Amino acid sequence: MNKYKAKRTTVDGITFASQGEARRYQELKLLERAGAISYLERQQRYPLAVNGQAICDYVADFVYFDPVRQKWIVEDFKGVRTPEYRLKAKLMRACHGITILETGGQKKSPRRAA
Repeated sequence: MNKYKAKRTTVDGITFASQGEARRYQELKLLERAGAISYLERQQRYPLAVNGQAICDYVADFVYFDPVRQKWIVEDFKGVRTPEYRLKAKLMRACHGITILETGGQKKSPRRAA
């Protein structure tokens, strides 16, 4: 367990940071099998640079293609929106034009990163 009480969980031989992230992976695998999404990938790395200066990397929990919206989705399973995550989400939008789709343990529907 980490400081946010997330329990590492293994599914299909893959270790996830939390039980919720593992459940979301299983949901996305079902959607992929049903043809609702395609090209599901995990832990895709995006370099974040400002004015040519490398700042850090953002590692997406999931990336997949949504054929209905005809676009790639970058998704992060969030239990806690840390200040570091919020900054990286803003950098993703500024550097790559990507708004991260947040899913998580909250009872609310998925939301977009600020």
